[in-house]
Amino acid sequence: MTETALRHLETTEELRACLPLMRQLRPHLDQEDDFLERIARMRHERYRLLAAMHGDEAVALAGYRYQENLIYGRFIYVDDLVVADGRRGERWGAKLLEYLDGAAHAAGCKRLVLDTGLSNALAQRFYFRFGLLTSAIRFCKAPGDIQA
Repeated sequence: MTETALRHLETTEELRACLPLMRQLRPHLDQEDDFLERIARMRHERYRLLAAMHGDEAVALAGYRYQENLIYGRFIYVDDLVVADGRRGERWGAKLLEYLDGAAHAAGCKRLVLDTGLSNALAQRFYFRFGLLTSAIRFCKAPGDIQA
């Protein structure tokens, strides 16, 4: 029987294997080469991809990075958090967040920060249960679209 274990994905083959699951969260990532190139660039910004692996299959993913700014000080930002459709309810999201919470504490971070869509009520309920609270509203736009 194959166990499911948390580990960081490092190789191109491991990243390729997790792309179908990442697409559940980020469906716009339709080109494998683009995904791999983005990960390579993001690694220069300390991006890491933590996975719950069942054999060669990723059942849950957390993409994160260590950052620092004037608002939070040093913190972990969670870019991506997804659990495979058929594996929800098995606490993989909680296990990933518990790992990241421990990593943030060990690194002396002041916060664990993530964003979720305003319409994603299920994720919001999960984050509230984990102790994450809303503290801001993020505004964004495409460059060149400023209208006064």
